[in-house]
Amino acid sequence: MNNSHAKTSEPFYKPRTPAKKTSAEIINEARNSLRTLRTQRPFTPREDQRKLFGPSSSRTSDNRPPSSFSLHSCSFDSPDSRPVSGTRLSPLPHKPKLQLSSTSDVEHGPCIPIPPMHPMQAGKTGASRLWLLRATSHGSLPDNMIPPQEGTKQQHTSLALKDNSPEDFLSDTGFNPEPSHISNIEIETPTSERPCNPNHKQKHDCNGSKSRPSSCPSRTDSPLLGSNSGSEPESTVSEEETRLWNEKICPIVQDLEAAQHENNQDDLCSLCVKLHEVLEEENMLGKKCKWRVVVLKTLFKLVDMGSDKLGIILAKLILALKVSGRNLLNTCKLIFKISRSENNDSLFQNGNIIDSLLEVLQSEDVRTNSEAFLYSMGSIKFLSGNTMILNDLLRKQAIEILVKLMKEVTRTSKVAEKVSSSMSHLLVQLTATLRNLADLSQSKPRFLACNALPELCALLEHYIWDKDICTNVSRILSKLSVYNDCCMALADCFRCYALLLSVLNKHPEKQDLVVRIVFTLGNLTAKNNKTRELFYKEQGSIETMLHLLHVYYELDRKPSQSTAIQNEKTTELKKPSEIEDVLIKLIRTLANLCVHPTVGAELAANQNCITLLMQILEYKSIDECEELVINTVATVNNLSFYQDDTSVITKKRLEISKSLFKLLLCNNMDGILEAARVFGNLSRYQDVRNFMMEKSVYKFFVALLDSKHQEICFSACGVLINLTAEKNNRVLLQEEGAIEKIIDCLRDFATSDWQLAGLLCQALWNFNENLEYAEPCFGVEETDSLLEILTYLLDEQTALDSKNEELTEYHKTCWETEFKPVAFQLMERHKRHHSYLEPLPYPV
Repeated sequence: MNNSHAKTSEPFYKPRTPAKKTSAEIINEARNSLRTLRTQRPFTPREDQRKLFGPSSSRTSDNRPPSSFSLHSCSFDSPDSRPVSGTRLSPLPHKPKLQLSSTSDVEHGPCIPIPPMHPMQAGKTGASRLWLLRATSHGSLPDNMIPPQEGTKQQHTSLALKDNSPEDFLSDTGFNPEPSHISNIEIETPTSERPCNPNHKQKHDCNGSKSRPSSCPSRTDSPLLGSNSGSEPESTVSEEETRLWNEKICPIVQDLEAAQHENNQDDLCSLCVKLHEVLEEENMLGKKCKWRVVVLKTLFKLVDMGSDKLGIILAKLILALKVSGRNLLNTCKLIFKISRSENNDSLFQNGNIIDSLLEVLQSEDVRTNSEAFLYSMGSIKFLSGNTMILNDLLRKQAIEILVKLMKEVTRTSKVAEKVSSSMSHLLVQLTATLRNLADLSQSKPRFLACNALPELCALLEHYIWDKDICTNVSRILSKLSVYNDCCMALADCFRCYALLLSVLNKHPEKQDLVVRIVFTLGNLTAKNNKTRELFYKEQGSIETMLHLLHVYYELDRKPSQSTAIQNEKTTELKKPSEIEDVLIKLIRTLANLCVHPTVGAELAANQNCITLLMQILEYKSIDECEELVINTVATVNNLSFYQDDTSVITKKRLEISKSLFKLLLCNNMDGILEAARVFGNLSRYQDVRNFMMEKSVYKFFVALLDSKHQEICFSACGVLINLTAEKNNRVLLQEEGAIEKIIDCLRDFATSDWQLAGLLCQALWNFNENLEYAEPCFGVEETDSLLEILTYLLDEQTALDSKNEELTEYHKTCWETEFKPVAFQLMERHKRHHSYLEPLPYPV
């Protein structure tokens, strides 16, 4: 025997490993060894109706805010300059009956008691004006409080009085009596009513009662009437402000009231826009306008018009005037109500109302205005379903604003558990909006820049009990984790894997949540061995995955589920069911984990894992669910790489081979390819090769050489190399026409796939083990054809003709390392008609 071959037991064609692997070698190693799997991201169906909480929400109808409500002008509070106290007076123990009458008509009883003056005002001539200021600070005087004209009869009523000081009278500009304020006083029906001002028309409010005449002061009225703060002395209103009111603002307000009576909505819209422009131009937005109360009262009345276009314009102007409390809430509700219809999306595209909503989220206190925030976020969530508006939200830095708000709510919730419960409804809307924003590929840098992933993990940890929040966060993570940099940022989050596992253990029955968490884990474990190791080291990680695999396998085996699947069968492959999709993602994650040698060896030795995989292959056909079956076979292939004494795959190799044999008979090329890869590993065992020859399985692999599919030819050739290690097998393979087919593959694929070409040459080498004694395997035509092909392929200039420089470098590396060594010696062997080498095994 040649001494050069006696010095080493390695195959002659194995190249010397350089200090640094080339890109071609890395690619080839990946092709020959374990592979991670890809799968489609779980599909999120679009909700048919715009509601705060969709049909899949875990919240019951009595445990969530309403999405539908009525809204009228009477829903708004009378504007004020200070918040109304939440303290209510205790009801009187009895119901006094007081009568009001003129001092000149004593038969109707005594006159109404007058509140005492403040000591500082006693004796001053301005006491009567103090009473007038107190009355006008509330807006228009009620009819029964206007001093009667001489010769008229005064109304009779009863009145509950507050014991306020004159300072309180001056500052309390927002008193708006409700029925509850006078619930303990009997009201006598007046015998006659004071005639209305003929210059103003009466109208009915939303409760059916007649409304008072407009409180808008005329150009000759005192500028303090209807001002924002009655506590300010008259001298605080400058002549310039009075001029602006008389010349610019008041005429528009009066025109608005006139247009309202005429029900002219086009004029109302243009007048509101004009009013907004004037206030903005004169720097009188916010709370700077002295007549803000008058303006707001007028705007509130216009809500009853019921126009969505007008409603958006009104809401924008009302928010610009910086309302608070109930008025802020009702304004946000007004926007929410309009945003529920997709037909109104154009109204939000043309105006800047989205800026106003985002401003509310940034400037107002979320704890004080949680309900207003809820409906603001609900509107933004609805609008984010529109692609054009979604891009607009991205440009307006919605991601940064929402992540900051989410951080604030999460930090607040950590301090007070009661707050966290009240904020959960808001967080559902917020995370649903971020979910839509994550659909945009250009949103990825923004999520990374504002550290959204760590904040989402913090939110997930604190609200793990809320299924809706967890589901929305899982959707965001599943969308972002498809990007490598986002995936790495998520992997670096503190307790990332522990949190995801906790969610799976907390809500194992919620399929839409489980499938997305597992999909995210599959993306994390597909990147590198570090992430696989970190996940593996989390306590109970493998147990959790296998438990879920068993649970959803049992669900999929239920007769009702199987029957539904059969009833849905069509000529085209259907989409996986929800349960099947969970199984697909679970098995894909296991396949990715197998790439790590420690995790792969443990899973290969896990009886429960292998049994579940085999059961899925037994009951599920590739026609029922293609991706599930292919992923399962690919996982078995990865596990078959670990062939030590503890491997269950090794112990059950014959059982697995019999199960995979039926897959070779299907018409699905992807399924055939995965099955061929498993046989490439298992055919290294003698009993498996005997099974393949006895059951004529080898014939299928010879036939696969005609598939014209490079990957299938590659796997089939690997199996044939293992089968040709035995002489008896070579005869049967030759009779099946394997040599001719191998030469044809060499001619067809060599110049585009030098690794496959090298493998084909190895198979031809094994067919010629006894070439020095006889030449039974090759005929003259076959030998001449082979020598002609090898001569051409071994010529570097003709074989590596490529215009792509990068591709040329790759091809050259593969040609030098994978093809040239074995092809050259194969050609020389045929020329010499002798050899000292043993049959070559299939390289692992």
